[in-house]
Amino acid sequence: MNLLNKIGLGTVQFGLKYGISNTSGVTSLREISKILKYCSQKEINILDTAFGYGESESKLGKNNLESFKIVSKFLPPLTTKLSIEQQLRKSLTDLKQNSLYGYLAHRPLDVCANHKQWEELNRLKAIGLVKKIGFSFNEPQELKDVLKRKMIPDLIQVPYNLFDNRFDSFFLELKEKHNCEIHTRSVFLQGLFFMDSNQLHPFFEPVKAEIQQIQKLGTALPSALLKYALNNKNIDCVVLGVNSYTQLEANIEGIDNAQTLTRPKNIKFNQEILMPSKWPNA
Repeated sequence: MNLLNKIGLGTVQFGLKYGISNTSGVTSLREISKILKYCSQKEINILDTAFGYGESESKLGKNNLESFKIVSKFLPPLTTKLSIEQQLRKSLTDLKQNSLYGYLAHRPLDVCANHKQWEELNRLKAIGLVKKIGFSFNEPQELKDVLKRKMIPDLIQVPYNLFDNRFDSFFLELKEKHNCEIHTRSVFLQGLFFMDSNQLHPFFEPVKAEIQQIQKLGTALPSALLKYALNNKNIDCVVLGVNSYTQLEANIEGIDNAQTLTRPKNIKFNQEILMPSKWPNA
């Protein structure tokens, strides 16, 4: 099996300074072009972006994207003052595309509370502006709420990494019962796995020893973490966010020889450690 075919390129860093370990800031246009060319050569063909990722979509649109399937996301209309269709059409304009492969709700519970948004997504799919619709989830309860309301997604995106397997129990049913495509993100837990453990906020104390243990892999750690997610047979695409071409190349080239990691079993996780939105600013 070619694991590279399961990799997607996350592009939030192209428009925003993102990630706890990001010291290089927003990725330049020149670097983005190099990254996209490399992805084409490696047959990495999923691009993950969003209306809310700053200039990410407009920067991507300055490149030839014909070899990519593009997945974007929308924000609650009340937050942006733009309807779902208006956000989609702006994304299409910025990306210079006629349609998108996937279009996901960034806030699933907002769709649950406003069923007309789900109807709108289905209409946009019916007229050919998007191929697949769905949700980007942060917590399993959001997925439960969506399914309870019979909002069956074509495609979902969820966090998944060495520490975070919260959605794993849903994968088989989603695929076999609903033919749902599963994308995962946060393979590096927004860079937490690479941070100097002695500089971490006390909030992260429960996982400090585990972080120190896996960091013994040194420069081989990113590829091993990536391989961990890629080896899950129920995951269709592992979205990998990078800041530079050099970083991407190193992560990809090391996969074949990367160590196979197993999830820590006896560690007591505070669920909030798995959710960067709950992390302290300090």
